[in-house]
Amino acid sequence: MPRFAHPVFEYRRSADQDSPRPAPHKVVVVGAGLVGLTAALDLAQRGIPVLLLDDDKTVSVGSRSICQAKRTLEIWDRLGCAAPMMEKGITWQVGRIFCRGKEVYNFDLLPEGGHRFPAFINLQQYYVEQFLLERLREQPAVEIRWDNRVSGIAPREDGVRLTIETPDGAYDIEADWVIAADGARSAIRRLMGLRFKGRAFQDRFLIVDLHLPEPPFGRRGPTERWFWFEPTFHPGDSALLHRQADDVWRLDFQLGPDADPDEECKPERVIPRVKAALGDAFKFEFEWLSVYKFQCRRLEKFRHGRVLFAGDSAHQVSPFGARGGNSGVQDADNLAWKLAMVVKGDAPERLLDSYDAERGPAADENILNSSRSTDFMSPKSKVARRFRDAVLALAESHTFARRLINSGRLSTATVLDFSPLNTPDRDPFPPAMRPGSAAADAPIRQAGRDGWLLDALRGGFHGLYFGDDDTRHLPIPVLRCDPQLDRDGLATKRYDGRPGTFYLFRPDQHVAARWRSLDPAAIDAALRRATGKA
Repeated sequence: MPRFAHPVFEYRRSADQDSPRPAPHKVVVVGAGLVGLTAALDLAQRGIPVLLLDDDKTVSVGSRSICQAKRTLEIWDRLGCAAPMMEKGITWQVGRIFCRGKEVYNFDLLPEGGHRFPAFINLQQYYVEQFLLERLREQPAVEIRWDNRVSGIAPREDGVRLTIETPDGAYDIEADWVIAADGARSAIRRLMGLRFKGRAFQDRFLIVDLHLPEPPFGRRGPTERWFWFEPTFHPGDSALLHRQADDVWRLDFQLGPDADPDEECKPERVIPRVKAALGDAFKFEFEWLSVYKFQCRRLEKFRHGRVLFAGDSAHQVSPFGARGGNSGVQDADNLAWKLAMVVKGDAPERLLDSYDAERGPAADENILNSSRSTDFMSPKSKVARRFRDAVLALAESHTFARRLINSGRLSTATVLDFSPLNTPDRDPFPPAMRPGSAAADAPIRQAGRDGWLLDALRGGFHGLYFGDDDTRHLPIPVLRCDPQLDRDGLATKRYDGRPGTFYLFRPDQHVAARWRSLDPAAIDAALRRATGKA
């Protein structure tokens, strides 16, 4: 089966380089990775012109972020590019945890049916970026400039001047707004003199991506997440196995804090580790090797005037739990609709303060989960190791101990409980689907055709109404959820849709407010609050 061939995108001289003065741009996105591509695509589909700059000439080298979560797939589906990812990716929802060769626990991340997307797909980052780029090329509002490296930045109250290095020399442009999505080694962050705060763990981990014509463990699988504590093939440490597209498999090996990255990536060091895990009979080829340290850090603020940081340029977490790329895509999802409203003059600039107020605590949540995972996987004291070993020993036969095992709390959509855009409940509701929650999907039937609830909540603000009153006078489109629409009753169940219940959804499909009866004045007030006008 043919494997991925990295495209090479040509550098092309732009008209801006011959302009007598710095050319103006509405929004400049720096970085064409997962986050920058998602942000540019979302803004373009909201009618905002975008200039996308990248200092490279291809997509991601190496599989990197491979676990694409359900909420991320829902975002990409709204942007029109999830279908090829689903077709290419490896679907999974079950994880298994082993200790010294014996399974002690397994879990199902999506045991309930009635969802369009699975808990996760495994798909190499280069494929994801390729599909995002293919969709982005369909947007006339986006210009992409490859081999354009930002080397200078001068923020002002009303905009930002950027200096850009190219093979033809440097040139300047003016931007009303800049999204810095240029990764963990962000040039924008460095040029602005900003620093991360947080923890850098000393343990090192080895990523080995292998092409295996025959699947390991004697079957066409596993299409699951397998994690070992102290496996017999890697004594004293941990290991992880994931299947990817194109018969590529990822093995992660925990190494000691003193491991030499250059030495550990040498074939004579890696091959024995792989053979110990899979057996001598397997033929394999190396796809990608990397040694990394856990980083759990973030910027104190994600908004610095007209410069907004997203993804790894704003925060870093360990890869166990798949919280890095997925949280970055949620950053873009959160930011794009707000910036589009501000650029169009439909909302005050202070709406963008809510980006930091929402995604900063979301980063804290991810960092907390990642730090706890790292501490459990790699105990830092004898007491911590005894606790971990006791939990693993008890987990096979005691349910309470299984909740304490932490091999990476896997990414889910952050509930924005702390958002200033939420309208608090005034009526009694269950905690599920409260203000700040990402919308739960459900199968529906409209105009004689089967579909999905999230498809009907795309674009701007929307209402979901479980009642019979006329809603045509409301300032937003409203979806009436009756038995004919809610074909399986799942929407009514998931939203506790009693007669008269009304939900207000934001453009990023998070709940802004909910009531037990239709109240136009309350809806208007909630809209003002959710757009920064209150």
